[in-house]
Amino acid sequence: MLNTVTRVASFNRPWSMEPFARRGIGEVYLRTMHPVVFERLMRLQGVSTDVPAADLRAYVPLLKRTDGGAAFLRIMRGFERTEAFERRILGALAARAFPAQVLWGEDDPALRLEPHAEHARQALALEAITRLRGKHFVQEDAPQEIAGHVARLIEAGA
Repeated sequence: MLNTVTRVASFNRPWSMEPFARRGIGEVYLRTMHPVVFERLMRLQGVSTDVPAADLRAYVPLLKRTDGGAAFLRIMRGFERTEAFERRILGALAARAFPAQVLWGEDDPALRLEPHAEHARQALALEAITRLRGKHFVQEDAPQEIAGHVARLIEAGA
């Protein structure tokens, strides 16, 4: 599990995500989102390592795609934050029949290690959280480390 939410009923969107979730505002915010501005936002909230600017700027056309970003805005607005949904998430994680681990970007300003990583650890009934260098998009900051941890998890389960 990488930097995500398990306790959805009490989740409040981070400031960087909130405008996208608002009808009207989200459309304008996304329409005016320039790749250079998005790169700066990613460096502030998303990544802490020297990810190439071109890689970060590539997110904007991917978010907008052929529908102008409608699919992305549906995702931003579609976070179900009910207690019933949270119970289903926690139940599914507890009942899983496969190994798991929590890998977390230790400098994530959007989903902080405490409490979110700890919630994930508890939901998976694990002993530890593996802290990785990085912010929210830890897969951009620490791809090799993540690959190594996943490989070891697979090897241990084989």
